[in-house]
Amino acid sequence: MAAVARSFGPEREAEPVKEARVVGSELVDTYTVYIIQVTDGSHEWTVKHRYSDFYDLHEKLVAEKKIDKNLLPPKKIIGKNSRSLVEKREKDLEVYLQTLLAAFPGVAPSVLAHFLHFHLYEINGITAALAEELFEKGEQLLGAGEVFAIGPLQLYAVTEQLQQGKPTCASGDAKTDLGHILDFTCRLKYLKVSGTEGPFGTSNIQEQLLPFDLSIFKSLHQVEISHCGARRIRGLVASKSTLATMSVRFSATSMKEVLVPEASEFDEWEPEGTALEGPVTAVIPTWQALTTLDLSHNSISEIDESVKLIPKIEFLDLSHNGVLVVDNLQHLYNLVHLDLSYNKLSSLEGVHTKLGNIKTLNLAGNLLESLSGLHKLYSLVSLDLRDNRIDQLEEVRSIGSLPCLEHVALLSNPLSILPDYRTKVLAQFGERASEVCLDNTATTEKELDTVEVLKAIQKAKEVKSKLSNPEKKVIEDSRLSAAPCIQPSGSPPSVAPATASLPQPILSNQGILGDE
Repeated sequence: MAAVARSFGPEREAEPVKEARVVGSELVDTYTVYIIQVTDGSHEWTVKHRYSDFYDLHEKLVAEKKIDKNLLPPKKIIGKNSRSLVEKREKDLEVYLQTLLAAFPGVAPSVLAHFLHFHLYEINGITAALAEELFEKGEQLLGAGEVFAIGPLQLYAVTEQLQQGKPTCASGDAKTDLGHILDFTCRLKYLKVSGTEGPFGTSNIQEQLLPFDLSIFKSLHQVEISHCGARRIRGLVASKSTLATMSVRFSATSMKEVLVPEASEFDEWEPEGTALEGPVTAVIPTWQALTTLDLSHNSISEIDESVKLIPKIEFLDLSHNGVLVVDNLQHLYNLVHLDLSYNKLSSLEGVHTKLGNIKTLNLAGNLLESLSGLHKLYSLVSLDLRDNRIDQLEEVRSIGSLPCLEHVALLSNPLSILPDYRTKVLAQFGERASEVCLDNTATTEKELDTVEVLKAIQKAKEVKSKLSNPEKKVIEDSRLSAAPCIQPSGSPPSVAPATASLPQPILSNQGILGDE
């Protein structure tokens, strides 16, 4: 059963009593390993130790904490792996561990804490281990400007520890003082928080269910978050004024969860600096420095109005979500690179009104059949349309006249299996065919020669179509028959020749050239 995280707030449960039970054993090579189940509130985890590990622990506790030397069950030389001895020893070792935990109800001695893996799973042990690590390496990490990786369980432990109101150095060891963590996080610029998909380690702890507070980080420039619960994260807004790059993956069900976590407390809100109309419950500060946002691999179904809070964004990655419609992006005047690949887009109608300055657009892996909405993206340089449902060459004409387009990808569409697919697509770009790189392959001279032939054939078809257009003939006939005939005074009326009503060849050719 998954562990239920203790929630934030002033009303807190008393610190749970820790228990350690020996629940079994297993034979490994020539010795027996005892399986210990440790319980701390709703959190449980498993530790395995052989008898010699218990003996080493006991020796250290006798020396450091003066515990009873006879507390540990004695060694056995003969028959040490016999079933009867092992079962008796399981019970005796459980009594031993329970006695130690009762003797140290607050903060366990470091040797005992490490033996029971408190440094991996228990709040006090986790924070003590982290504080000691930063005491030794913190300044070096900050000086090198490296990304600091930490887990949701560690952040949860720090959050809980801060809210308990206990002394920052409960163990009495200055190296484990919580102040080392706070000093480090206050100055850190690059943070990575990575959770696990299933239970953490040998425990029942689900990291994506743990709440934690990031307000201890005051100077973040870059943050990466994955496999966490976005709605359970608080305090990231403390870095709004400095954060330039943010990645939240495998964690969110909406953009609002990430960009406006505090908005869940209000019915109506508007970004700071907006001309307010009507009743507004809250005015929310924008992400002033954020230029790059990666929200890929989440469960986001819409681009909601929370994008108003990221007005300076230049790079936006929403790939591998469930987005159905391109919406609200007209608020992002600085957006130049957009990744909407592997979503559920089926239409691009009116998209040019949302993406006026876009240069790089990835629409691979959607449900697109038509490209009509792309014909006015005049700044577009790179367009990825792989793995869609485009089957008509005519659709390529919608992007063939874009003046800046240089890179196009159309593989894994139905039209990509057509004979002479490349030259037929390149021909849609007219005089710019030589400037276009199709499917990451430069256009060859041979392809350009074929494109010229295709263009000539197309022109011939257009000329023939105009010449054989019956409506054009009717209009021409009407124009000629309606023209007045001025004759000299007294002259007899002249009779028009039989071919007068037909358009003369030279006139028709001039008309076609004029159209061109």
